[in-house]
Amino acid sequence: MSSILTNNSAMVALQTLKGINKNLAMTQNEISTGKSVASAKDNSSIWAISKVMESDVAGFNAISDSLSVGESTVAVASAGAEQIVNVLEEMKELTVSGNSETADYAKIEADMAEKEAQILSIIGASQFNGVNLLATDTDGNGGTQLTILSSLDRVGSGAPTASTIDVATVDFEANLDVAGRTAITDQASAATALGEMEAFLQTAINGAAQLGASAKRVEDQNVFVGKLTDAMKSGIGALVDADMEEASARLQALQTQQQLGVQSLSIANQAPQTILSLFR
Repeated sequence: MSSILTNNSAMVALQTLKGINKNLAMTQNEISTGKSVASAKDNSSIWAISKVMESDVAGFNAISDSLSVGESTVAVASAGAEQIVNVLEEMKELTVSGNSETADYAKIEADMAEKEAQILSIIGASQFNGVNLLATDTDGNGGTQLTILSSLDRVGSGAPTASTIDVATVDFEANLDVAGRTAITDQASAATALGEMEAFLQTAINGAAQLGASAKRVEDQNVFVGKLTDAMKSGIGALVDADMEEASARLQALQTQQQLGVQSLSIANQAPQTILSLFR
């Protein structure tokens, strides 16, 4: 039955064209934004997951900065400790030479005093951003360690928990009492000073080794956090990024469908005009 009031063919063609236009708009949006899931309405579950991961990535970027500062702080202290080891080796050499009856004790003691002052200067200068891991008070507020934010650990849907790396001070101010050493004035005092230098040297070596191990741990954690951040970014991309090759092919197909849909609607709209021939 033909009707001039109801054109079923035109309604079908119009709904088809609307569907094509909707898909075309979505495809164009994917191409312009580069994302297949740009908002919650596109895919609420995927969007929610991506946003949680994006917040974690932002957190790990901040952690990387914290690790970099911590790495530099420990590196400065480690360099200072290694330099102190070198100076103590020179002081030990002087005390060995003082165990000879022909030694010039006055000159040896003068050299020892200079190297003592050098060690104290190194201890005081081995700070980064106000933190000194060679001092008794690491931060001027009674601190005894450097706490470095190292990770965010998330289990299930719960809130993430922060993990830290704690680097304790080696406290050369208290453990290396070079200011209280025995002055070298004769062979006997040189022998006493030699024992003291050996003990100081062992303390300094142990402290430098401890700082070196901590520096390596912080460095390795920083590398891991960088790789973890890259992996999370790749995961987010796999969830929400548009496949541009697929979108390009789909765009051309939808543009062709749109042209055909417009022609179909035009044909359907012209169909009722054939009824005029019945009244001629």
